[in-house]
Amino acid sequence: MTNRTRRNKPNLIDKSLAFIEIVGNKLPDPITLFFILSVTVILISAIAASLNVSVVNPSDNKTISAVSLLTAEGIRKIFTEAVNNFTGFKPLGTVLVAMLGVGVAESTGLLSALLRQIVLIAPGRFICPVVVFAGVMGNIAADAGYVVLVPLGAVIFLAFRRHPLAGIAATFAGVSGGYSANLIINPLDPLLAGLSQSAAQLIQPNYQVNATANYYFMIVSTFLITLIGWFVTEKVIEPRLGSYNQDVDTPMETLTSSERRGLLSAGLSFLLFAAFIATLVLPPQGILRNPETLTIIPSPFIDSIVIIIALAFLIPGVVYGKVSGTIENDKDVAKALGDSMAAMGYYIALAFIAAQFIAYFSWSNLGLVLAVNGANFLKATGLTGIPLMLMFIVVSMLINLFVGSASAKWAIMAPIFIPMFMLVGYSPELTQAAYRIGDSSTNIITPLMSYFPIVVAFGQRYDKNLKIGTLISLMLPYSVAFLLGWVILFIIWFILGLPLGPGVVSIIN
Repeated sequence: MTNRTRRNKPNLIDKSLAFIEIVGNKLPDPITLFFILSVTVILISAIAASLNVSVVNPSDNKTISAVSLLTAEGIRKIFTEAVNNFTGFKPLGTVLVAMLGVGVAESTGLLSALLRQIVLIAPGRFICPVVVFAGVMGNIAADAGYVVLVPLGAVIFLAFRRHPLAGIAATFAGVSGGYSANLIINPLDPLLAGLSQSAAQLIQPNYQVNATANYYFMIVSTFLITLIGWFVTEKVIEPRLGSYNQDVDTPMETLTSSERRGLLSAGLSFLLFAAFIATLVLPPQGILRNPETLTIIPSPFIDSIVIIIALAFLIPGVVYGKVSGTIENDKDVAKALGDSMAAMGYYIALAFIAAQFIAYFSWSNLGLVLAVNGANFLKATGLTGIPLMLMFIVVSMLINLFVGSASAKWAIMAPIFIPMFMLVGYSPELTQAAYRIGDSSTNIITPLMSYFPIVVAFGQRYDKNLKIGTLISLMLPYSVAFLLGWVILFIIWFILGLPLGPGVVSIIN
C-alpha cells in the first residue's frame, strides 16, 4: 500500500473546494447557459432602451444608446440573421479547419507515437521535466495529451521506481495547467483570437487579432511552466506521496519498428512542408508576404496561419499512417477527416448558440454601454496598469472554477472586458494573455473540467481510494505555483513593454 498520508478532518481549503464543486455542478450545460444569456440580453435590451440608457463614447464623442431587440425590427433581425450569425462566427471556421489536420494526426497514431517517443528517450534524472514539457506540448491535441500522456506519465515514473501518482500529477499539470503555453500555435489560439477580434471590433471595426497574438509570451511560458512543474513535483508532490510499494503490471510500451519508420517519414514530410512555406514567406518578394509593403506582419501568411497549421498536422499524419500501416488508402484518410469533425459536434452546437449571444450583445449596444461605464469607473478609481490586470486575472481564475470551457468563458467575457480595457488604453492581445493565465492556472483544480474524471480513473489504478477531492488537493500546489510564476512573468513583460506576439503591443492609443 502507498504510505501517502490523509487528513481525517477537512481544512478550510478542502471545504472551499467542496463548495466550489457543489456550486459548479449546479450550473447548466454551456449550451444551456448561452441560451439563457441570449434570452437575458434580449430582455435587458428592451428594459435599457425603454429607460433611454446611453453613454458617450470617449473615442469619438458619439452617443451610444441601448437598442431594444424586442421591437418588430429586432425580432425580424433575430430570425433572419440566425444563420449568418452562425456561419460568420469566426472561431467556428478556424477551429474546424485546424482540427481537420489535428484529427488526422491523432487518428493515425502520429501524435500518440510522437509524445511517447519524447518521454521514452529522456535521461532518468530529467524524466520529470521531460514529462511536464511533453504535457505542455501535448495540449496541441487535448485528447492525445489527456488520454495518452497522463496514464503514460504514471507508467514512466513506475519504470524509474518513482510514485505513479506523481507521474500522473506532473503530466496532468503540463497538459492542463500549461494549457496556454506552447512552442507551436495550436487550435485554441485562433479560437480565442477570433473571439477577441469580434469583441475588439465593437470599438474599432477594423481591428485584427491574429492567432499569433500571444505567441512570444507562450514560448517563454512553456519553459516557465516546465521548470515550475518540475520543482513542484520533486519538492512538494513526491515527498508528500512517499514511496510506492504495490506491484502493478505496467509495461513500458516502446515504439514498434513500423511506428519508428512512420515517425521518421512524418518528420521528413513536415520539414519538406516547412521548407515549402518558407519559400513563400522568407524571400523579399515572397508570395505570402504583403503584396504592397512586402512585410510578413501583417500579410497573407498571417491570415492563412490556420490552414497552415491544419496542413502541418495533416500531411505528416497521412505520411505516418501510410508508413506505419494505420492508413491503407484514401478512404481511411476520408474517414479520419470525418471522425475529427464528428468529435466536434458538441462544439458546433455550442458555437451556434454562442454566435447568437455575441450578435445580440453587439446589436443591443449593451457591450459598448458596459464597456464605457466600466472604463469610466476604472478611470474614476485610478485603478490601471498592473493592479487592473491582476484583478482581471483573479476574475478569470475564479470564473474558470465554475465554467470549464475556455472558449465558452471567453465568449462571455471578451465582449465586456476587451472593449472596456481598450477604452483605457490596453490592447485586446494583452487582455487575452491575462485571461489565459487565470484560465489555465485553475484548470487542474476544477472538477468541472471535462477530463478531470478521466484523470481520477487513471489514478485509481494505483490508489483505489483516490477521489476527486484527493486529486484536487494533489494538484493545488501546481495551481498556486503556476499562477504566481505566470503573474510575475506577466508583470515583468508589462513593465518592459515586450511584444506579446509578432507585431503586438500591450498599450494602444
